Amino acid sequence: METRVSKSKNEKQTAFVVLFSAVTMVLEIVFGLFTHSMALLADGIHMGSHVLAIGLSWGAYVFVRRLQKRQIHTVDSEKILSLSAYTSGILLLVFALLILVEAVERFFMPSVEIQYTEAMIVAVIGMVVNVICAFVLHDHQDYNSRSAYLHVLADALTSLGAIFGLVCAMIWNIVWIDAAVALVCSLVIVRWARKLLWDTGKQLISKRDVEKV
Repeated sequence: METRVSKSKNEKQTAFVVLFSAVTMVLEIVFGLFTHSMALLADGIHMGSHVLAIGLSWGAYVFVRRLQKRQIHTVDSEKILSLSAYTSGILLLVFALLILVEAVERFFMPSVEIQYTEAMIVAVIGMVVNVICAFVLHDHQDYNSRSAYLHVLADALTSLGAIFGLVCAMIWNIVWIDAAVALVCSLVIVRWARKLLWDTGKQLISKRDVEKV
């Protein structure tokens, strides 16, 4: 017999962020193709990776709710949410390493041409979207919602860094500052990912589990 289980606040918040980000992603890709803007197109595809990562957190909430609806108590719901957060932490780490690699490559290609207008539009759009999403997720109550919040913060941090780098390049012609800011952002995100993996790892390997080994 199934019982009615309402959606939790965390599930509703995460669902909003996923859908809002997905709509923005589609708009950026469509607009990028229509205007032939590689910057907008690239950012739309990049946002898609975060939609998938945060979508994982949303899926975990849906899965747990359905287990509760069917009154299945043999599965630890908290560990499901922690496992989702741990996986999301790995994706966050991969995202940070990709930024790190791109930043290092940019140092060796300082003469790369930057389309300032398009890049600034992308950075501002990303910043606005992520500030809204961060505000929605700021009162996270478990590791799963925290992982979604960190993905949003990571994206907001890279957008803020991009805006700062673009301003420095346009005003003072310091092109390398863009790569330097990206490098700093990637290291900050690595630190966030490391702490998330450490905390969720401890949650997944409880004291009782350790004693069984």
